[in-house]
Amino acid sequence: MVEAVMLWNEPNNLSHWNFHLDSDWRRFAAMAIAGARAIRAVNPAVTIVLGGISPIDPNFLQLLTSHGVLAEVDAVAVHGFPLDWNHWKLDEWPDKIAEVRAVTNLPVWVSEAGASSFGADEVQVLGLRRTAELLLGCEERCEERRVERVHWYSLFDLPATWTATTRHKEAEGSSYYRHYYMGLLREDGTPKPAAEIFPAGMGICQWFHYEDHRLASAVEWLRRLGVRHVRTGISWADSFRPNAEQWFDRQMAALQEFDTTMTLCFTPEHLGIERHYTSPPRDPNDFAEFAAWAVARYAPLESCVAAGAPEKQHAHGLTV
Repeated sequence: MVEAVMLWNEPNNLSHWNFHLDSDWRRFAAMAIAGARAIRAVNPAVTIVLGGISPIDPNFLQLLTSHGVLAEVDAVAVHGFPLDWNHWKLDEWPDKIAEVRAVTNLPVWVSEAGASSFGADEVQVLGLRRTAELLLGCEERCEERRVERVHWYSLFDLPATWTATTRHKEAEGSSYYRHYYMGLLREDGTPKPAAEIFPAGMGICQWFHYEDHRLASAVEWLRRLGVRHVRTGISWADSFRPNAEQWFDRQMAALQEFDTTMTLCFTPEHLGIERHYTSPPRDPNDFAEFAAWAVARYAPLESCVAAGAPEKQHAHGLTV
């Protein structure tokens, strides 16, 4: 079942939100607020989470607070990859969480934490084990579980023939190629050493591409690893592809047995200020309509079923 809906992904990262077109994030705020309110209108009980920020920047959260965004959500999320991309050390995770808690009383989720096997499998093992100790376990500096959710990124390595979601691609040098080694499983499906020590209580973040051939295998491995919490995405841009609804239905049905966080992101090119998936939409209500559709279809709908609501056709051809 869908336990939470996440509004966007890494809104303070140029790879996911073009802040050159929205330097004060007012367009993002308008979109997020419209989306949150549309979701509440469909299902007021579902948890709404602000898309994980990367880098972890409390000043950014304060900016969104000033725009009214944090008043509309139930939790905030952060992403951290200190062994690959961030400019802080692995053992600083508690400090990063504390920085966020200093500016908001909302629950904090870690919706992506990870370590690549780019240099060595042993590095990923170290990263996974230590991340679990810092964020899930209790240590000298921890009186209780540090965060509400921790999703490890990711289950699968990115296939070599696919493009990583980042702005500068090969110009990033080795930083770019680390994207291809984040999984617990290699591209051929064989497990890495980190899979053997995957800790109880940790979730998985796995993005599925349109009509992803790995979906059935993912479900098998999630069961094998004892995963309960899963984070994935429903791409707004993909909703305009042929047979998008059938693919989304198959994806979400396959994940029904898990407590799933459904991330809504990626602007359809024809609806953006710029023709790019990172562009702010021209009209924030377009995103709100998509969010309402996704929640009505994939979040718990007991009230809708009880009311016998008729099926409705949206402008982009998807049905409820």
